[in-house]
Amino acid sequence: MTLGVVEFLADRPLVVLTGAGLSTDSGIPDYRGPGSVPRQPMNIQEFRSGPEARRHYWARSHVGWGRMGTATPNAGHRALARLDPELLITQNVDGLHEQAGSRQVVALHGRVSDVICLDCRETSTRVVMQQRMNELNPGWAERHADVATRPDGDVELDETADFVVPACDGCGGMVKPDVVFFGENVPGPRVERCYSAVEALGDADGALLVVGSSLTVMSGLRFVKRAASRRTPVVIVNRGATRGDALASYKLDAGCSEFLTSLAASRDGVRQASASR
Repeated sequence: MTLGVVEFLADRPLVVLTGAGLSTDSGIPDYRGPGSVPRQPMNIQEFRSGPEARRHYWARSHVGWGRMGTATPNAGHRALARLDPELLITQNVDGLHEQAGSRQVVALHGRVSDVICLDCRETSTRVVMQQRMNELNPGWAERHADVATRPDGDVELDETADFVVPACDGCGGMVKPDVVFFGENVPGPRVERCYSAVEALGDADGALLVVGSSLTVMSGLRFVKRAASRRTPVVIVNRGATRGDALASYKLDAGCSEFLTSLAASRDGVRQASASR
C-alpha cells in the first residue's frame, strides 16, 4: 500500500502537517506513540498560578533543553526539505524543520528556542535564558543528567525546590518559552495562513499529508476537517490510530522517515522526468 500512496502523492501540490512522531528519530520522545507514557503537560493556568509552578517548570526544562537543544534533523526532516511543500505546518516546537532547510514553515505552537516575558512582551533567545539559569544554578543540569526526557524538552524531575528562576531582564516580570501552552490559543494569523493553504489545495488537485501526529488536539485536527469538508484528499502516516482516520483517503501505519524518504525520491523522479521533456 505504501507504494500506491507514494504514487498518489508524487505529482500533487502538498500541504504537510507534522507532529511529534516525526522527531522521535532525532531522539525526542513522542507524547502518544507506541511505548510513550501518557502525561498532561503543564497548562498556562498552572504556569501562572505562582512561583512554585514556574520553578518546577523551568528546573525541569533547564535540564531537558540540554538534550533538545542539541537534537539534529533526521532523514524525515531532510526529506521534507527536499519535498518543499506549499506549506509545512508543524505542531512541534523543536525547530528541526528549519534546521533541515524547509522554507515555508508555520510553527503552529511556536519554538522552544525563544523566550517571552508575559508582562512586557520582550523576547529573547533560549540560549541566553540557559546561560542565566546556569549562572544562578551552577551544576544543576549536571546533577540531574540521568533523568528521563519528555517530548517538549521537559524531564522527569520532581525535586526542584532549590532552583532559582531568572526574571525578565527588562521589567522583572515572569518569562516563559514562546510556545503555546495547553489552555492558550494559537495566534489567529498562524491559523488563517494554514487554512488558506489547505483551501488552496482544492483548486490545485492537491492533498493534505499528515505525518507523525495522532491529531489528538484540535489545533492540528481542524486542518484535516477543513480539507475533508472541501473533498481534498487527506493522507495520514502515523504509528497507531489518529482522530482523523475516519476522514482520511489513505491511512498508513508506517515510519515517518521511511515514508518521507520514499516520497521525496519519487517526487524527484517526477521532476526530473518533467524537466527532460
